[in-house]
Amino acid sequence: MGKSYPSVSKEYKEAVDKCKRKLRALIQEKHCAPIILRLAWHAAGTFDVQSKTGGPFGTIKNPQELAHVANNGLDIAVRLLEPIKEQFPILSYADFYQLAGVVAVEITGGPEILFHPGRPDKTESPPEGRLPDAKKGSDHLREVFYRMGLSDKDIVALSGAHTLGMCHKERSGYQGAWTNNPLIFDNSYFRELLTGDKEGFIQLPSDKALLEDVAFRPYVEKYAQDEEAFFADYAEAHLKLSELGFADEV
Repeated sequence: MGKSYPSVSKEYKEAVDKCKRKLRALIQEKHCAPIILRLAWHAAGTFDVQSKTGGPFGTIKNPQELAHVANNGLDIAVRLLEPIKEQFPILSYADFYQLAGVVAVEITGGPEILFHPGRPDKTESPPEGRLPDAKKGSDHLREVFYRMGLSDKDIVALSGAHTLGMCHKERSGYQGAWTNNPLIFDNSYFRELLTGDKEGFIQLPSDKALLEDVAFRPYVEKYAQDEEAFFADYAEAHLKLSELGFADEV
């Protein structure tokens, strides 16, 4: 089984390539990869596989969706990206935000992630409450990610992106970074997770759930030992996340 993607024009493809270069320059200059990746994730992670609502279709720029508690601070990312988006009116916001997420991973040393253009923009935002709550454990993580149509392996691999960025008290109620270098995409999130609580680092209840759950923990241990395996699984999971509700299964 694979996916059938909508065709886009040569002009659209060229705009994607040019936009990608502009995004690389911006993300490098502003050191903003973590919040850009969070924007792409939160845009996509509202998808409901049953109702086929939510997902990566540009609605995250809507003021009411940006006002969702889980999206606290993402207005910064939307504003940062807008001057680039204005240069490429041909691109949908849906594609633009997911392309930015792909660039954020690549520019910080992470794996290359396939990008298929053609997502349409939608107008209606999903209801609040569909994104993960860092204060909750493995049952909650499964509830959220299974609703998107993702697996246990996807949950752990995607959690590894916490290697980028840090928590800000004014946004999430938590303060601190998961790893030693929050601007490098590597497997250090899993290595730090296995070493336990350390001063200056943060481990949220949703992080610790990966260690405590018998199905999640083997992936944590595998990714801590084998960065290539983590990168391969992350690239696959990120692609799935970025394409939720997009393109037809064939």
